[in-house]
This record gives sequence, structure tokens and C-alpha cells, in this order.
Amino acid sequence: MKVEFAPLSVPLQRRLQTASVVQWIFSFLCLAQCCTAAFIALIFTRFWLVSVLYAAWWLIDRETPSKGGRRIHVLRNCIVWRYMRDYFPITLMKTAELDPRQNYVVGFHPHGVLAAGAFLNFCTEASGFSTIFPGITPHLMMLSLWFRIPFFRDYVMSGGLIPSDKESASYVLQKPEGGNLLAIIVGGAQEALDARPGSFTLLLRNRKGFVRLAIQHGTPLVPAFSFGENDLFDQVNNPKGSWLRRIQHWLQQIMGVSLPLFHARGIFQYSFGLIPYRRPICTVVGKPIPVRKKDRPSEEEVDEVHEKYLNELSNLFEKHKAKYNVPEDSHLEFI
Repeated sequence: MKVEFAPLSVPLQRRLQTASVVQWIFSFLCLAQCCTAAFIALIFTRFWLVSVLYAAWWLIDRETPSKGGRRIHVLRNCIVWRYMRDYFPITLMKTAELDPRQNYVVGFHPHGVLAAGAFLNFCTEASGFSTIFPGITPHLMMLSLWFRIPFFRDYVMSGGLIPSDKESASYVLQKPEGGNLLAIIVGGAQEALDARPGSFTLLLRNRKGFVRLAIQHGTPLVPAFSFGENDLFDQVNNPKGSWLRRIQHWLQQIMGVSLPLFHARGIFQYSFGLIPYRRPICTVVGKPIPVRKKDRPSEEEVDEVHEKYLNELSNLFEKHKAKYNVPEDSHLEFI
């Protein structure tokens, strides 16, 4: 006899979606600190052996993040991420096929405050990445410092995150069998300081390292723009040259991460809080830009491919912006 379950009520679905988003925000704002505190605190309890054994495992396993990480498909397919997808909602769209016999470098734009689209589309299966791009394994780059935190490093690796350094990138792109996609949020944490609704400013004009990386490995470049990524939070006004912006840049230089002062809605009310607004995100992946392999490309060669990338990204934005309610007179600004 087949057992059928009644569909969840709309209020319950909403609560589960909100809870999933709270869990995601907690993961990246609080879990790292909690993991560090737990690791240290256990040393001074009768469970000190847990920290000692983990430290030994950490030493043995220290090279794993730079060797492609250790994804756990059960966690990537967890139902929590599907509720998070439906909260906004978040979708993934391709404009061209990707050959699974090749490796790819994807430039993701913009960073947004917390890179929700990048995380859900490339670190989970909630938006159906494996179905949309069959035979392709995604790897999203993240600041290396997060992989130095006990327990937390294993959590982020489970989704396919790897450190944002040359060694980790080269390991993925050198795989001869192909089928690997290296996603780089090019604007980085600094770009998050300009993330606010209606902003289309990208920190990209002088960011050319990802282009040089693609040329050195002969890997096609793929632009991707996430419409709605900047609409999830409001941010305290911090124009360039202001005292707040100078403090944020100073803290970023010290800690390696930016600290945007953002706010949106609360859990039980909609006027103020740290929960993102329910606004749709659609990550549009463009067509690959062929790149000729060269171990030591000149500055002129890098500039040529970089300019081609800027043009393809602009064309991708202009072609699709009307579908996502972007005003006709809005265009990408590269700084």
C-alpha cells in the first residue's frame, strides 16, 4: 500500500524556509567562532581527548582543502537548502552548454553581502546544478582563513568550497579528465561594501588574476551574473572617503574580511533585522570564452582577454536585465 503525505501548509513552509535562511546566516556569521571556542573549551574539560584527536586529524588532513576538498553529497543534497532556495527564491540558468571534457573558470558577479546565490548554486544541489550542467563538478573559492578553523573547515569543504589561493585553483584546473568548474567571486569581500539594492558596481577593472589563471591553464572563461544578489540587504551609507569606509578598509586589511553594516528584516517582524528580504535571485551563466594556453602570458595578452571578458559580461547583463526588472537605463559599472 502506498502511503501519501499531505502537503505542508503555506505558513509551515514559510517558517521552514525562514529557519533554513537563519541556519545559513548562523553558519557563516557565528559557526566559525563557535567551532573555535568549542575546540579550545574542550581542552579544559574531561573531553580534552576530542580536541587532541581532532588536532592530530587536522595535521594529517591539512593538505585536503588545497587538493580539491572533500565534498559530502548527502549534505549538498540536504532538504534544508531546498527550503532556503524557496525562501527567496533562487534559480540557476544556463545560456550555453559546458563540455564535461573541459575544465572552466567561472567569474561570479556581484559578491553581494553574503554571496547567497554563489553558495546555494555551486555548493548545494538545491537549484539542480548537476541536472543543468551534467558531468560538471563545481568548486567555489573561499578565503583561505576559513579553512584554518577547526571543525568549520570540514563543514565548508562538504559543499565543495576550496581556499582562494593559486595552489588550490591549479589543482582543480590541472585535472586532465576535465569536468571541473572553478567558481571565483572576483570582486571578493571588498565588493560587499558596495552591495545595496539597485547597485550594479563591480570591482573588476583591475582584477585580472583569474584571467591570468585561465590563460596559464588554457581554461575557458565563463561570466556569470546573479540578478538580485545585491537586493537582499540594505546597507548603512558608506561612500568612498567617508570615515566608515576608511574603518572598513582598515579592518579588512587586518582581518582579511570586510564588515558591511547591513540590515533587512527580522524573524518575526519585517521592519528591522539581519534576515535577508524575500527577493528573487537568478544566477545566469554565460557562454564560455575560449582561451589559448600560455605559461607566461604578457600583460598585453592578459589585458586583451580581460577586455573580452568585460564585454561578454556586459552583453550578458544587457541581454537579460529586462527579465529581472532592471531599469533600462541601468548598466554595469566597472571600478
